[in-house]
Amino acid sequence: MAACRAQPPTSEQAWLEAAQTFIQETLCPAGKEVDKELTRSVIACVKETWLSQGENQDLTLPFSYSFVSVQSLKTHQRLPCCSHLSWSQSAYQAWTRGGRPGDGVLPREQLILLGTLVDLLGDSEQECRSGSLYVRDNTGTLDCELIDLDLSWLGHLFLFPSWSYLPSAKRNSLGEGHLELWGTPVPVFPLTVSPGPLIPIPVLYPEKASHLLRYRKKSSIKEINLAGKLVHLSALIITQNKRYFIMTLGELAQAGSQVSIIVQIPAQMVWHRVLRPGRAYVLTKLQVTKTRIHLSCIWTTIPSSTLKPLRPGYVQELELDLEFSKADLKPPPQPTSSKDSRGQEGLVRASKVLHYLGTVTAVLHESAGLYILDGQLILCLAYQKIHGLRRVIRPGVCLELRDVHLLQAVGGATTKPVLALCLHGTVRLQGFSCLKPLTLPSSKVYGASLYEQLVWKCQLGLPLYLWAAKTLEDLIYKLCPHVLRCHQFLKQPSPGKPSLGLQLLAPSWDVLIPPGSPMRHAYSEILEEPHNCPLQKYTPLQTPYSFPTMLALAEEGQHRAWATFDPKAMLPLPEASHLTSCQLNRHLAWSWVCLPSCVFQPAQVLLGVLVASSRKGCLELRDLRGSLPCIPLTESSQPLIDPNLVGCLVRVEKFQLVVEREVRSSFPSWEEMGMARFIQKKQARVYVQFYLADALILPVPRPTFGSEPSQTASSCPEGPHLGQSRLFLLSHKEALMKRNFCLLPGDSSQPAKPTLSFHVSGTWLCGTQRKEGSGWSPPESLAVESKDQKVFLIFLGSSVRWFPFLYPNQVYRLVASGPSTPVFETEGSAGTSRRPLELADCGSCLTVQEEWTLELGSSQDIPNVLEVPRTLPESSLAQLLGDNSPDSLVSFSAEILSRILCEPPLALRRMKPGNAGAIKTGVKLTVALEMDDCEYPPHLDIYIEDPQLPPQIGLLPGARVHFSQLEKRISRSNIVYCCFRSSTSVQVLSFPPETKASAPLPHIYLAELLQGDRPPFQATTSCHIVYVLSLQILWVCAHCTSICPQGKCSRRDPSCPSQRAVSQANIRLLVEDGTAEATVICRNHLVARALGLSPSEWSSILEHARGPGRVALQFTGLGGQTESASKTHEPLTLLLRTLCTSPFVLRPVKLSFALERRPTDISPREPSRLQQFQCGELPLLTRVNPRLRLVCLSLQEPELPNPPQASAASS
Repeated sequence: MAACRAQPPTSEQAWLEAAQTFIQETLCPAGKEVDKELTRSVIACVKETWLSQGENQDLTLPFSYSFVSVQSLKTHQRLPCCSHLSWSQSAYQAWTRGGRPGDGVLPREQLILLGTLVDLLGDSEQECRSGSLYVRDNTGTLDCELIDLDLSWLGHLFLFPSWSYLPSAKRNSLGEGHLELWGTPVPVFPLTVSPGPLIPIPVLYPEKASHLLRYRKKSSIKEINLAGKLVHLSALIITQNKRYFIMTLGELAQAGSQVSIIVQIPAQMVWHRVLRPGRAYVLTKLQVTKTRIHLSCIWTTIPSSTLKPLRPGYVQELELDLEFSKADLKPPPQPTSSKDSRGQEGLVRASKVLHYLGTVTAVLHESAGLYILDGQLILCLAYQKIHGLRRVIRPGVCLELRDVHLLQAVGGATTKPVLALCLHGTVRLQGFSCLKPLTLPSSKVYGASLYEQLVWKCQLGLPLYLWAAKTLEDLIYKLCPHVLRCHQFLKQPSPGKPSLGLQLLAPSWDVLIPPGSPMRHAYSEILEEPHNCPLQKYTPLQTPYSFPTMLALAEEGQHRAWATFDPKAMLPLPEASHLTSCQLNRHLAWSWVCLPSCVFQPAQVLLGVLVASSRKGCLELRDLRGSLPCIPLTESSQPLIDPNLVGCLVRVEKFQLVVEREVRSSFPSWEEMGMARFIQKKQARVYVQFYLADALILPVPRPTFGSEPSQTASSCPEGPHLGQSRLFLLSHKEALMKRNFCLLPGDSSQPAKPTLSFHVSGTWLCGTQRKEGSGWSPPESLAVESKDQKVFLIFLGSSVRWFPFLYPNQVYRLVASGPSTPVFETEGSAGTSRRPLELADCGSCLTVQEEWTLELGSSQDIPNVLEVPRTLPESSLAQLLGDNSPDSLVSFSAEILSRILCEPPLALRRMKPGNAGAIKTGVKLTVALEMDDCEYPPHLDIYIEDPQLPPQIGLLPGARVHFSQLEKRISRSNIVYCCFRSSTSVQVLSFPPETKASAPLPHIYLAELLQGDRPPFQATTSCHIVYVLSLQILWVCAHCTSICPQGKCSRRDPSCPSQRAVSQANIRLLVEDGTAEATVICRNHLVARALGLSPSEWSSILEHARGPGRVALQFTGLGGQTESASKTHEPLTLLLRTLCTSPFVLRPVKLSFALERRPTDISPREPSRLQQFQCGELPLLTRVNPRLRLVCLSLQEPELPNPPQASAASS
């Protein structure tokens, strides 16, 4: 603590000798002899100050104190300290009690400081004065702050009895250390008091001075002396070229005319520290000048002007030789504010201007100029360029604020009232703090120039500025220090290189900043009446948007997804009541929620560093708190293929947050769907989707953090800049999945286990290229030009991170840094001998090393190479749905219609519910093929099973996806379907639309289904029910689907724990519309619609069928007998038989249907048959097409035509 001072002498003689040596070296002019008078005066001054305590009568000199020079303070004093020569110990203790508990009080050092008080940093008078104060001795100069200053003190030697020294903080960007001078300095030599003028100074008072300014052409006076009471003092204006301030003098006796004076002489900037509103002053030798903005005239000082306090008898009013009329003596009209607030009158609030005296209790943000006053108010100094005073402001400092604006309820997450100073107001130091400076985080120390730009260049109002400061702090919390350093994020903007923080905030300012906002003009802000400044009027701010952390966004998405998870809403009652337990739980096992960015309030902006994960093989947006998988797409349905974007900062306002919900449940039936105890496990997968056109991508100045291997320089002798590369055209990428790899015989350090990996196949486009400066050399010639150039690349381990960038028909450059030994020309790397792969079609096989990198290349880099086709491979419809190529590989684009988990086989369904977790299930996607020559796209099922589970992100209903090399299969019932294989790759082409309007089904005639190869799979028609073919009502076990008479399972097996039965019904109808006839099957609740029964009537029939468990009716034909599996004399059977043959059922209807024969059914079509009809007495034999087989989707009563309007009576 006391490293800056020597050990104090132990005797009076030694102390005096040390004092004399110090005075000679530090205070005497260099090169002069010992000034004994100076030594005696200094010691006498120290002695007098020391004895002023009243407690040191035993010691006439402060032997425990030692002298300290400016250079010693700057060099050796590393910690804040204070020294109070004139204070007793009890006075110091009383002073320290002013600090709050837990705050560090400035430690007391026994040091004596002397120096000359100056306002010039150097020795040359030509150096620009800025209004700052310094303490100077022979060893150097040190900045200082003084509460009250007298101009007569400048240039004189003083003893400073009470002072504090605060060294420069290591992370402080506001300069080196400074002194805080408590109390009044003690002059070493008595100060000479200048006598008053021999004759009174002729002066003008404000009223006549203002009139003279208006009518100066009528007078020959060029210079005046002005006297008056200081009524207003502006802030010290700091521009790039100069500094100035404006003071306003008023009449002495009463309120009246006022006149403003601009002070812009560098040597007079120190006046700003001396002037006190309410005191009277005399300014001499004032002249007239014009302001730059309004070209109006104002009084100004010249280099020979002086400032003196006004004393009685020193001045005499000057009589002007001008005659003013009564009109001339009228005050000039006051300008009005030109701000246009039309359309916002109900939102705009006016601030209050007041004076305030308070104590700083906390530092909110030093660089942004935000503090807390008296624990209740926020103080904002950003609208004034106050640099020197900010280093002094800390908890415990007392400030006087004059003409400060009070703004309440500014919004933008700011709840406290705000005091803000514009250029019209001033802040003055009224008391120093006894506390040590706080150790602030980097985010609150760096970036002062950035926050100045927000106010002065971006013209932000106070509510928006407070929000921007808080948002920048949140961004630093997200990204610093691992993504980039805080000073890099908040670095000072330069031409052509805007600050990274500003680039992240600026995209939305066009909306937030009202159009036509005026630029700030200092002259107008200070002089204009009525007062007009950015703080005069304000609109409370609704938080425009926020930058949540990835962890917070994922948690918010999961919270919203599970809050909307309602099994009853997901499966409406008419459908759910007929599902078995297994069907019910499978429908609930997977669901998804898409949250567009517009649903968040306030709006959420996605911000993170783009990284490629080697653990998941996908792209992620990452910050310090977490990461989110993401899918970025271009507007042309192209994925992100440029690996150079890894490490860039991505900002997205429009995105989709997707939450895939997975639920393991054991609901016995639909009646228990509201009971949460039947849900055993819930988990979610969260990721984001966005288009690159909606993203702002910014490079960061240093590599990102993360688990990915850093691209370190090679340790080879050739140096880190050597490297080689080779271009290849990718033809196919296989699936990312866990694969088995063989170990070499001697490599058994770790047990073999499946490893996440993928393979790609492609073609070398040229030979190896060497690194030459920032480019690549021409390709090397190949040893055998005619050799096969196909290559098989294996990616595993950390190289899996390149998976999301690799796509067919793209050119890439594989880069290997390090030695010059060829690494790409080998027939097989060390990895190939460890992996038994069939590579008959490939000339070489390489395992991509972890340190190798991937770059996006172009075929233009190589001459004589044909243009690479960019179209995706597509199989024809004949290849897809034909029966001539089973077990082949197909590729196509399709829209996903639905996604469900596959039901397990019946044997597994009969397992106990406790073993449900052991059932291996897959994923079934139903897609609509995209075919140019097909009006109605056929639907196809795609199955995904282990080890391709879980499916990659983005496979959602509504998304357009390209599937490459799926295995085509044909089921035993001749249905074409596809399966994922290790060779399969998937590319998302577009995201599900945020709002999708379901297109109405086409309305057709039944005969149209017999025409053409690809009729619509679903449609509507208007037809007539000819008769009922069959009707069946069942009550089955909800667990094992056995018949349940009286509601009890008929299996009588203890392995079936279910006590629930569900009803199932189906009816087959014969319908015709005059063009063709078809059989229609209706199931469950649609049976009631077909029979024309109300829900209550249908429920009553189901309850009567619960007793037998099964009621079945079979009709042989129109007018034929009924064949019944039930007892024909039962009342329910009689009722249903009568109902099915009544006109109440045999009626016209509007039918929505789907073909029972799926478009992917390749079984031979039923041929037409000969049928005999009787026409009177003549038999007719004709060929009849087979009946169409339809599945009812909905059944409605036909719309009756509107009756014709009655004619008018007059017609």
